[in-house]
Amino acid sequence: MPHASPNAKTEVHRRQARGPEIPFGVTELRLTGRQWLVAIGSILLIALATPAIWEKVERFATGPDYRLPYLLSKDYWLYSRRLRQLEDPGNIVMLGDSVVWGEYVLPDGTLSHFLNRQSGETNRFVNGGVNGLFPLAMEGLVRSYSQPLNHRKVMVQCNLLWMTSPKADLSIEKEEPFNHSRLVPQFSPRIPSYKADASERLGVVVERNVSFLSWVSHLQDAYFGQKSILKWTLADDGGTPPIFPNVSRNPLTQITFSVPSAPEDDPQRGPLSARHKSWSTNEVGTTRFDWVALESSLQWQAFQRVIELLEKRGNDVFVVLGPFNEHLMAEENRPAYRKLRDGVADWLSKKQIAHVVPKALPSSLYADASHPLTEGYEQLAKQISLDASFQKWSGRR
Repeated sequence: MPHASPNAKTEVHRRQARGPEIPFGVTELRLTGRQWLVAIGSILLIALATPAIWEKVERFATGPDYRLPYLLSKDYWLYSRRLRQLEDPGNIVMLGDSVVWGEYVLPDGTLSHFLNRQSGETNRFVNGGVNGLFPLAMEGLVRSYSQPLNHRKVMVQCNLLWMTSPKADLSIEKEEPFNHSRLVPQFSPRIPSYKADASERLGVVVERNVSFLSWVSHLQDAYFGQKSILKWTLADDGGTPPIFPNVSRNPLTQITFSVPSAPEDDPQRGPLSARHKSWSTNEVGTTRFDWVALESSLQWQAFQRVIELLEKRGNDVFVVLGPFNEHLMAEENRPAYRKLRDGVADWLSKKQIAHVVPKALPSSLYADASHPLTEGYEQLAKQISLDASFQKWSGRR
């Protein structure tokens, strides 16, 4: 048997001292610099192209009086897509909260519907309201998802409901859950009621700026009950013992390539709904609001930024101040409200922003503090249409 050379013995001892060699990765596949660039480029291409291709494939049926379905109120990617559909430069989009959206009424009972009727057209005024919106969230919606509105006429509703208390203003230090937290400013200005951690805030900022991530949220909202696929799979039926109906389902079968529509006969809305009724048969109100002064209101500051942003983008803006149900307020609480209302109107006048301050509707035409019933929207549309500043603004090209 041949003897190993001294050098070979030395090498064997070295290997034994180092131990067994561990491969670089499971498959020992190492990418070159060029291959890394190709891989990264491919991922970026897919991320950029997928939302645009999806928009061509997915059916999204709209028409006169269309509004974003209630269950898709947080689908901001779909909201932006809706705005991109508006090819007619004569369309006037109405921005606002559930008052514009129409909380207690059907699509043909909203303010935009009756403004269209007053104008003799069917789709000039577009319902761009979002249920649960407020000025701090509207700022994020306009800033990140409403670029298709640039250089258009835009109506904006200013609802003083969001200044009825420090809690509504989101200016109290106690954490308060609220709608559309992913739209509010994440870092500046500081919102005392918003207590999300840094990682969540960073995630929101990234999603706003990466269309692919907004599209992923659209899939979750439209097809998986506002849940991630993992949470949808593990969701139970609420029974005892719980049953997990989605565990054995293929998630891909949930994707129908058709945006869900709102029910035609919504049991929660419209004249036949139990909710469609006057706030009270007694016209004497007793509610006392803890009004937040304009100079310290976070919501008012956000509304000002929204108007300024729209004007920078070349929008021709008209503001509707209200409507607000003055009838439910205690008499001694009304002067504070009127001071607030007049302060907003003064600011709009100084900024030379066209606006209207409609008179209060009859008490029986309000469902609550700010939402009219169907007939209330009809009367409100008549008031706005007869206003000289609105006629001048809407007739201007």
